[in-house]
Amino acid sequence: MKIYQVDAFTEQAFKGNPAGVCVLDKAKPEPWMQSIAMEMNLSETAFVLKMEEGFSLRWFTPKKEVSLCGHATLATAHILWQTGHLKPDEVARFQTKSGLLTAKKDGDWIELDFPARPVKLINEFQVLNSALGADPVYTSVSPSEKGDYYLLELDNERAVRALNPDFKRLVSINTRAVIVTSRSDDPAYDFVSRFFAPWLGINEDPVTGSAHCYLAPYWSAKLGKTSLTGLQVSERSGVVGCRWEGERVILRGQALTIFCGDLMVK
Repeated sequence: MKIYQVDAFTEQAFKGNPAGVCVLDKAKPEPWMQSIAMEMNLSETAFVLKMEEGFSLRWFTPKKEVSLCGHATLATAHILWQTGHLKPDEVARFQTKSGLLTAKKDGDWIELDFPARPVKLINEFQVLNSALGADPVYTSVSPSEKGDYYLLELDNERAVRALNPDFKRLVSINTRAVIVTSRSDDPAYDFVSRFFAPWLGINEDPVTGSAHCYLAPYWSAKLGKTSLTGLQVSERSGVVGCRWEGERVILRGQALTIFCGDLMVK
């Protein structure tokens, strides 16, 4: 079996978000996939298996399985086209724990069709603010059975970039992930963001496609436009195009393969 490392949501090597992509020859047990994800030690490793119709796709962090991952889906679609598992004009169809996800090529870009995740405004969460070192102007939440996702808007991009969370304090709070965002100072982008998820074993994710399922509806409503460009201002950084279409969000990004290897364990 082949395993790849792909930098997603970037056109430059060593930028964007690195993902592992393992092309399975047959179904594998969860402990095996979790062990491979631990070995890769990336924010997510994707496991893709050809089915009668489309592909089965699952994602694992070094600690646990997740139900939705944008950058590893982008990386997987990129590999399937690059290796000839799909023709360039074929749509990638993935059966996942978040339902059917699709991807299609648009020149050098890849478009992902993902579910939109609405958020609702709530009162400030002072314990969370303190752990992040943030002073939000708006605090929103998207409840989930597996843990709430918080979205905090700060006053400006400088404040987003300056955040230095206390991860020991942060992980003690009962939630799942935190997205911090503001309007962009650069007119080339509509907003900037950072994504923190120590509860999933990821202190800060470099570029998070799934976070834009929350960010796209949020900023579309605030800015009065449905097509947006986000810049995730992590150390690696990356660009995510997004278009809000009601219950769906179309994510756009680029990707490039960093290496390919042979799995020597079955």
